[in-house]
Amino acid sequence: MAKNLVIVESPAKAKTIEKFLGKDFQVESSFGHIADLPSKEIGIDVEGDFMPKYIVSTDKKAVVKKLKDLAKKVDTVWLASDEDREGEAIAWHLFEQLKLKDTNTKRIVFHEITKKAILKAVENPRSIDYNLVNAQQARRVLDRLVGYELSPVLWRKIKGGLSAGRVQSVAVRLIVEREREITSFKPVASYKVVAEFSNSEGKKFKANLPKNFKTKKDAEAFLNSCIAADFKVDDLQKKPAKKSPAAPFTTSTLQQEASRKLYFPVAKTMMMAQRLYEAGLITYMRTDSVNLSDDAKINAQEEITSSYGAEYSKPRSFSNKTKGAQEAHEAIRPTDMSTHTVSVDYDQDRLYDLIWKRTLASQMSDAQLERTNVKISNSNNKTIFTANGEMIKFDGFLKVYLEGTDNEDEEQDGMLPNLTIGDLLSNENIIATERYSRPPYRYTEASLVKRLEELGIGRPSTYAPTISTIQRREYVVKGAIDGVDRDYTQIILSNDKVVSEVLTEKVGSDKGKIVPTDIGNIVNDFLVENFSNVLDFGFTAKVESEFDDIAEGKEDWIEMIKDFYKTFHPIVEDVAANAERAKGERLLGIDPDSGKNVYARLGRFGAMVQIGEATDEEKPKFASLQGDQTLTTITYEEAMDLFKLPKTIGEYEDVDVIVASGRFGPYIKFDKMFVSIPRDENPMSVDLNRAIELIKEKQEADAPIGTYEDLPIQKGVGRFGPFIKWNSMFINVNKKYDFDNLTRENLVELIEDKKRKEIEKVIHNWEEEGIRVEKARWGRFNILKGKIKIELPKTVDATKLTLEEVKGIIEKKAPKKKTTKRKTKKK
Repeated sequence: MAKNLVIVESPAKAKTIEKFLGKDFQVESSFGHIADLPSKEIGIDVEGDFMPKYIVSTDKKAVVKKLKDLAKKVDTVWLASDEDREGEAIAWHLFEQLKLKDTNTKRIVFHEITKKAILKAVENPRSIDYNLVNAQQARRVLDRLVGYELSPVLWRKIKGGLSAGRVQSVAVRLIVEREREITSFKPVASYKVVAEFSNSEGKKFKANLPKNFKTKKDAEAFLNSCIAADFKVDDLQKKPAKKSPAAPFTTSTLQQEASRKLYFPVAKTMMMAQRLYEAGLITYMRTDSVNLSDDAKINAQEEITSSYGAEYSKPRSFSNKTKGAQEAHEAIRPTDMSTHTVSVDYDQDRLYDLIWKRTLASQMSDAQLERTNVKISNSNNKTIFTANGEMIKFDGFLKVYLEGTDNEDEEQDGMLPNLTIGDLLSNENIIATERYSRPPYRYTEASLVKRLEELGIGRPSTYAPTISTIQRREYVVKGAIDGVDRDYTQIILSNDKVVSEVLTEKVGSDKGKIVPTDIGNIVNDFLVENFSNVLDFGFTAKVESEFDDIAEGKEDWIEMIKDFYKTFHPIVEDVAANAERAKGERLLGIDPDSGKNVYARLGRFGAMVQIGEATDEEKPKFASLQGDQTLTTITYEEAMDLFKLPKTIGEYEDVDVIVASGRFGPYIKFDKMFVSIPRDENPMSVDLNRAIELIKEKQEADAPIGTYEDLPIQKGVGRFGPFIKWNSMFINVNKKYDFDNLTRENLVELIEDKKRKEIEKVIHNWEEEGIRVEKARWGRFNILKGKIKIELPKTVDATKLTLEEVKGIIEKKAPKKKTTKRKTKKK
């Protein structure tokens, strides 16, 4: 029996640490938190001192029993959960629930899982930091109070099943307000003028006017004034410049950059980073510090010098701009800079590559540039064109990495030909293009994280769950907005002639951006109107600051909660008693047939249109909104069209062809087939010929392109791009494959990769519940929990089972407790 028991949160972390410690150490996992507030009651003594009531959930009792039994048999227990507040709370719960003793319990922390870091932590143990524990308790209790008190109000005033959260509601508010800015934005037109010139050697370049013209008349007048003009270089300035690298990654900047460059949702970024950390490849991934340790800087310097040369090395330190950042922590970096790449899996490999490049670049020399500014005059007027160029004299850190940008319109300066003052230039053309001012950009997951961080709302550990929660509650969605066509004018001066033409552009289209749903708008408006203090950005940031003070021992957490609740609770009671019910409806017009009102409103099952009143003797008519229709944008005409479906438009192959409308938009029903109608088509205008055309396209698309394991493989293109379908699984086909010419090897690789990812996802989710999965013979799976081992039949796909189904299987297999009947003596 080992003399030491080390307890960590995850099996993967335990497996890595076990390699670094000797036979005297046994490493076990707690599978996350072992205790939490009860799920079916508030679990806080609001009438007394606000102390929380922590319980061990049923599915964690076996884990707790195992750890408790092991703890009794060893000399020392080492609590090795993560070094943040949540990790400290896990260590405390373990201490309390396992009934450990101060005399033989040690707390160790480390920000990377390497042999050096683990052994150093064991040599320098500490006790549990109760200030960090209390900061985590304060967050948990405050969020529970807000959720438990606000949610019932939403049930009564809007609809059942809704919920509210402190940080989540503020995030929704940001998204709602941004969407309303976009909706109310009035674009203003102006004319941007760009000229193309060539020098005496015939090399072309572009220059533009610094100011736009406000009207078409002014733009035309300018172009006419330039007819037959002579152009020359009036001034030319070259200035040295430099570009410096970005700081190493924090949680927030990693999420933003992984979104921009790898197109990862923030939840995926954190999952991949967690796995890299647990495998010992990167440092702890929840941090708001940009610091690098001295060892890391030396390691980076050696790697830069050996790979690129000493002139590329420039060790540097970065300071945090984020308020409340914990400088003692480290930025996210590789644990060994000499490991340029890893071979774990496709997504983890790409994220590691991003982290490695960012860290190395942060310790590299500035890029040395030469910026050129050219001013071009003409003989006919005093207007000056300008051209800017940029030349890299020494690439420095750019050899490895350049940070991405959120600005979709940012133009990069290019190279200019050799020019000198006085050079005569040939004018190829001058084009004045009508351009409209743009509304603010919708939030991406990355830009929302950035905005929350700027406002001081939330902390590194909260961003991913916050964004996942508001999407899961369907307060916001990732939109697929098609946009509309808009005409614009272009005026061209070429060969001394000015001509004008009208062109068309698509505007307002957005894919993957976050937009509020109807229910998100209604809940937000109700909360802002009635709980303005909770939804206030300043208040939410102040709460985060108070959590920081508690963590530093500067504030008592119970007093902080009491101060909040004595103001918050009376407002909740007042709103519950006196606030009007949120109707969330618009009167669109009158139904010509019945003379009854037509509403767009929120119903029990979502947004809909309704003819008539709920109080009418005759039941109102209802129809669900479709696609990108919303309560705020649907028109009367669109609403009335929804009541015309479903309708039979004819027969094909002796089967009725029906146009109908469902949750995911309009479709054609043909026998057992459902065929989506393209978004840009009005379902009311689809006739039999068009329907047959769509049916044939669907039949052709659904035809198998091959088989695997005796199951058909189909391919298609959906909302998220090209995919193949196999065994009810939809598998995205990324750009590295030629979708039109997929080989047998491509199909097998895609399917096997998807199967492996599905299994990894299932295993990861189950491990957090104390359930393990192992591969058995002949492609089967075993489920293990405690002493229970269940072999699934080969016909059961472990990846398709829900957690509830697995728990049910375990419960049936678990040995029943014996009950003894007491005998009572007769009097």
